[in-house]
Amino acid sequence: MEATIEIRPFDIDDAVQVRDLFIRVNRLLAPPDMKQAFEDYIATSLKEEIDQISSYYGKKRGGFWVAVEGGRLVGMFGLEPSSTEAMELRRMYVDPDARRRGIARRMLGFAEDECRRRHLLRMDLSTSELQGDALSLYRNSGYRLVREEVAIAASNKTLGGGIRRFHFSKSL
Repeated sequence: MEATIEIRPFDIDDAVQVRDLFIRVNRLLAPPDMKQAFEDYIATSLKEEIDQISSYYGKKRGGFWVAVEGGRLVGMFGLEPSSTEAMELRRMYVDPDARRRGIARRMLGFAEDECRRRHLLRMDLSTSELQGDALSLYRNSGYRLVREEVAIAASNKTLGGGIRRFHFSKSL
């Protein structure tokens, strides 16, 4: 029998697995000619966000959740305000060994429900051209493309390096 997936708030005991999943997924996404840019992005994101999840999301009045199966972290995502009436989905990753099982769809639904629970009218999100499965999930889940950009500068929210980013929104 397959273990069930539980989505629950991040706990400090999850920090090592969250960090490992973040690094592993981003290294898998890195095109060969951008490996160093990804390593720089990973280092910046760890320092500014991933290694301080509770304080980062707490200061922003957001939240961070993990998807756990049989004691193993198989997914994660955060929410932070993007305006007074919306939250932005951040850091939604699924363990590569647990993909194609509906975990991302469940986490996305959970995030939408959390926005509704907070009486917010919209959820915003963005992803890059390197994440084709995510683009399909968002389009198939009713998100509409609001803008595209080519990110040049790096930050904890984008790799930069000329990667195309797609910004989506959905009314809840």
